[in-house]
Amino acid sequence: MTDIRTILRTASHALGDRLEAELLLAHALGVNRAWFFAHAEDALAAADETHFNELVARRARGEPVAYITGRRDFWSLPLEVTPATLIPRPETELLVELALARLPEGGRLLDLGTGSGAIALAIAKERPDATVHAVDASEAALKVAQRNARALGLKVTFFHGNWFAPVTGETYDVIVSNPPYIEDTDEHLGQGDLRFEPMSALASGADGLDDIRKIIAGAPAHLAEAGWLLFEHGWNQGGEARALFSPSAWVDVSTLRDLEERDRVTGARRPSLQI
Repeated sequence: MTDIRTILRTASHALGDRLEAELLLAHALGVNRAWFFAHAEDALAAADETHFNELVARRARGEPVAYITGRRDFWSLPLEVTPATLIPRPETELLVELALARLPEGGRLLDLGTGSGAIALAIAKERPDATVHAVDASEAALKVAQRNARALGLKVTFFHGNWFAPVTGETYDVIVSNPPYIEDTDEHLGQGDLRFEPMSALASGADGLDDIRKIIAGAPAHLAEAGWLLFEHGWNQGGEARALFSPSAWVDVSTLRDLEERDRVTGARRPSLQI
């Protein structure tokens, strides 16, 4: 039997990533990564070593670690993820921050294309006073989001359907979305983790903006006076996203940058009624 230090060293070399090796071994053994410090010289049972090597082989073939382990943390929340959902990414936390800053006390928020429920659940965690609704066209994704809500003890109401269709007649103070925004022909769709993620949640037309156009068009009927629409997009789409807002229907149109100083979230506000 091989000790844990050696097994991790070998896997780290194979994957070119020590953290990924540790995450996979922690998952295989049902422990946290800190456990390795106290047990580095422990021998690994043959069955556990076989299981771990199978996980490493899956990762070596390109399968995302989040899908192998079935988990990804977002906004300090441990979330279940499956191939039916996008893998939550740190840059999306900017969307959560902006939404929280604009959501009034006791306000109502809608998350379009919720996937694993990451955005909606993060907001529900920080603002238990708010009413949070979430929509997704994928029944499989909604089941994941619902399981996450139950596991975390957070209250979010989920709806199955395409964009605004399931919430006819409902109005909100803030609408958020991390929609598909990659061009259909983008070569990156066939590379890296994206190969394994649901295409319907990634690509959106020739310029990647088809679904964003639908969201902007449908949002006014569901926004309260002075309500905000905020959505994530690609690093090079800020200008195009702002241009989609009609000056006669929206105010305070702006694009915010992520920690890497890349355009990440564009938002706009419905104007207040004039008296």
